[in-house]
Amino acid sequence: MGSPVSGGKTACVTGGSGYVASVLVRQLLDGGYIVNATVRDPGNQAKVSHLLKLPGSERLKLFRADLTVEGSFNDPINGCDLVFHVASPILSESKDPENEMIKPAVEGALNVLRACANTKTVKRVVLTSSIAALSRRPEKEDGRILTEECWSDVEYLLSEKPPNWGYPLSKTLAEREAWKFAAENQIDLITVIPVLVAGPSLTPEVPQTAILALSILTGNEDRLKTMQLGYGSVPLVHVDDVCRAHIFLGEKESAAGRYICCALSTTVPELAKFLSNRYPQFKVPTETDFRDFPTEPKYPVSAEKLIKEGFAFKYGMEEIYDESVEYFRTKGLITK
Repeated sequence: MGSPVSGGKTACVTGGSGYVASVLVRQLLDGGYIVNATVRDPGNQAKVSHLLKLPGSERLKLFRADLTVEGSFNDPINGCDLVFHVASPILSESKDPENEMIKPAVEGALNVLRACANTKTVKRVVLTSSIAALSRRPEKEDGRILTEECWSDVEYLLSEKPPNWGYPLSKTLAEREAWKFAAENQIDLITVIPVLVAGPSLTPEVPQTAILALSILTGNEDRLKTMQLGYGSVPLVHVDDVCRAHIFLGEKESAAGRYICCALSTTVPELAKFLSNRYPQFKVPTETDFRDFPTEPKYPVSAEKLIKEGFAFKYGMEEIYDESVEYFRTKGLITK
């Protein structure tokens, strides 16, 4: 699939300075779109300069908006053809998940959709959800494939509070409330469900998801093991493919419902084996170091629906990690 052809369309991207959103802004500009991007502080050069340096940035306008402030998305969304709601609070550890993640995520989704309902120009809204919204629930049978029909169990998350329970709960409730509002207000809504995102970032800081994906190379693989135990596998996707999928689904008239965006499902032992063979210069733990850890995905993640829609992933495991390793070198996080 080549670059999208906008025909002079205008798109809004919420949380435009973030990891996924900034790459999405770049791809939209490359496709000829006029882009309205929302950020917390358009005047903070340290946070937005990477956007202003993009080719085509003369077609980019930054707007101040806050997830929890009703009405703050009205101006950036007014007049847009497509709206990509990417902004969402991500805190790996929070002492107050209810107020730091859950409320902002739910209120933010509803505030964006209210703004869409108030304008007649918006043809479709594409909301960025997460694998966390479909995979966190009590133990199920091994080998069950995770599809768009799956949802994380709200009662389980609230009662058991597994590690980092606030984030999956925030994504689950935000997406469910978005679907409810869209149905009540006749909004054409699509949700994209990315898995663990890796690949180079435009942002000044290195994204936490990219750090997690390369944690075996940096000696911090315990977090990746926690992810596999919680989600049933280590599912991966390149940031460029995630953003291409957003635009593809935004433009594809036949698209409807939820779409998982996952290039592959692996496990920590299999990933360690791959990395050890591909990057022998690093001291990578081998699969023998994880002999008591599951080597097969407990719950494989399927992107069959997205692929059947006509989308093709450009990046497999080799490309994801080759680009990520080079990106980490440029950031000084890897020296070999």
